[in-house]
Amino acid sequence: MGFCSGMATAQLTASSVSVRSLGSFEGLRPISTVRVSSFSSLSLRKGGLSLRSTRGLVVKAATTVAPKYTTLKPLGDRVLVKIKTAEEKTAGGILLPSAAQSKPQGGEVVAVGEGKTIGKTKVDISVKAGNQVVYSKYAGTELEFNGTNHLILKEDDIVGILETDDVKDLKPLNDRVLIKVAEAEQTTAGGLLLPEASKEKPSIGTVVAVGPGPLDEDEGKRKPLSISPGNTVLFSKYAGNDFKGADGSEYIALRASDVMAVIS
Repeated sequence: MGFCSGMATAQLTASSVSVRSLGSFEGLRPISTVRVSSFSSLSLRKGGLSLRSTRGLVVKAATTVAPKYTTLKPLGDRVLVKIKTAEEKTAGGILLPSAAQSKPQGGEVVAVGEGKTIGKTKVDISVKAGNQVVYSKYAGTELEFNGTNHLILKEDDIVGILETDDVKDLKPLNDRVLIKVAEAEQTTAGGLLLPEASKEKPSIGTVVAVGPGPLDEDEGKRKPLSISPGNTVLFSKYAGNDFKGADGSEYIALRASDVMAVIS
């Protein structure tokens, strides 16, 4: 009984954090009050945490460029991409809630920088305005420009150029590799049929296309990749961008460094 009455409570108010004992346990003295300033209206009580000061708070991820600015010129090896709108319906026509909509991973190139100089070599950017591109999931800075969401990112964050509407025709850039993922095993070694949730995500696939290779940081020349189309490879499970092709197959685009081995 004495133990329960000796439990401490904590209260965070607009001006302080107050911790006090509600009683004493045999042989122990009550804890002194500790005050720390500069907290906002945050209260911690038995049963939960409430943050009253956040009511009405609106968080906007994208930077908004004022309408008076009508052009934006990327510098160096940066690229401005108009983001593709997220799909709002499933293939079956069901309207998706915003939380379930997949984050777009592609868009149209609007403007490019002048490139960069490596050593004595001037290296131009590999994409141009009008190209449809795929980029790394969490790359770049999102901004609202001319009333539309855009992304400004480095060229190295662009995975490849989409030459058709089908991902199997993706043209990888730099050190990127496009892989058709092997199908998940449907049964165990003993012949038991696996439920969908139990199927191991494959980390083996066939290379469909490879980029021209990374730039040598001393001379600015491309270093060809050691992986070739047709190779069966083992790759890191959680790297790269995942896609579903028009034929229903799974594809992944990742850096060559995320390919761990060629198998046969």
